Amino acid sequence: MERCLQAPSPNVGPRRGGVLPDMVVLHYTAMASAEAALERLCDPEAEVSCHYLIGRDGRCWHLVDEAERAWHAGAGSWGGRGDVNSHSIGIELDNPGDAPFSEPLMAALERLLAEVLQQWGIAPHRVIAHSDMAPGRKLDPGPRFDWRRLAIGGLACWPKAGAAGEGAGAPEAAAPPAVDAGAAAPQEAAFRAALVAFGYPDEVETAPLLAAFRSRFRPWATGSFQAADLALAMDLARRFPIDHAPATA
Repeated sequence: MERCLQAPSPNVGPRRGGVLPDMVVLHYTAMASAEAALERLCDPEAEVSCHYLIGRDGRCWHLVDEAERAWHAGAGSWGGRGDVNSHSIGIELDNPGDAPFSEPLMAALERLLAEVLQQWGIAPHRVIAHSDMAPGRKLDPGPRFDWRRLAIGGLACWPKAGAAGEGAGAPEAAAPPAVDAGAAAPQEAAFRAALVAFGYPDEVETAPLLAAFRSRFRPWATGSFQAADLALAMDLARRFPIDHAPATA
């Protein structure tokens, strides 16, 4: 699998309920180096792990067998399901959280994702951010991560360009206006409903949902809720509605 170095972590267990992985969760390490992250991910006292770790130089480490449950996601949900660890494969990316992701890292991630998705029959829209399943609690992999690049390669999803009356892949020439105060409540409710239909957790307040959504799909956007947020969210919900049936062995 993507020429990964073997570095078994003791922080592992069986997937609960006999489920198979049907999503991938991407993280950043927020540590000084891949070696520092590897040490922590293999420390029994840390009680954290992942299936793969990719370094800034493109090196890949395989820590947990894909059939097993790694401890990377924590509290949160996606598509109405908790225990994301049992349903997912976790990939940690060597990045401090405030810097661009290196080209060797991105290229290695693309190769690894292609293999993982094919191996388990995982749809590209089931590749999510840690912040997607835990809005407000987690921020990774953050606004510097190039989700559109993955989508172009068929390894993630992206809203259709023009769904919001703007180019969905680049900053707007001029920021769209905020929603009129009189229409804000129903439009925010529709935005929230669309995000939940796409997979975001329903139990989270709207503000962290908006922040998580923008971090991934409109990282250049600032200010209060805008009509463009609603249009893109509705496009995602229409094309990629959640499937509540878990994959089982």
